Amino acid sequence: MCRSIKTLRPPALPEEATEEEIRAAALQFVRKVSGFRAPAAHNQEVFDRAVDVIAQATQELLAGLEVRGQAARRAG
Repeated sequence: MCRSIKTLRPPALPEEATEEEIRAAALQFVRKVSGFRAPAAHNQEVFDRAVDVIAQATQELLAGLEVRGQAARRAG
């Protein structure tokens, strides 16, 4: 979909994704879906709200994912 959005979970990242990385991915997603790189002033609020919601959903997704073999690596 959007080539500039990178995978934010191990093993793609050696450690947990930062808040900044998650927000950047959410921004890229909203830009792609909306078709706007920067929204007009009258769309700024809804654009920013969408980025916030997607960033939060992404944090929840990453926190809940279980990647096979990761638990064993962390414990070892």
